[in-house]
Amino acid sequence: MRTLLFILGGFLLLAAFVATAQLLSKGNANAARLAVFGFIGVWLAIAAGNMWMGVAKAGYSVAEEFPIFLLIFALPAIAAIIVADRFV
Repeated sequence: MRTLLFILGGFLLLAAFVATAQLLSKGNANAARLAVFGFIGVWLAIAAGNMWMGVAKAGYSVAEEFPIFLLIFALPAIAAIIVADRFV
């Protein structure tokens, strides 16, 4: 359930980044694209922090936690790349 909530949070954060870029760009076509790639950097840090918490605090091994990290990071990041290529 926690993994699903993180993934959903990633999609919501992506929407917030793109919407903010659209509202504040004032005609700058690259603003939304920069927001998408900024999102990927921020999301990588959040997903890595979640992995660190799983390893350091919850007691999982890196081998156990790494597939979850990939899932949490990859789904919103792939969606961000699709948004950057098709809609922005």
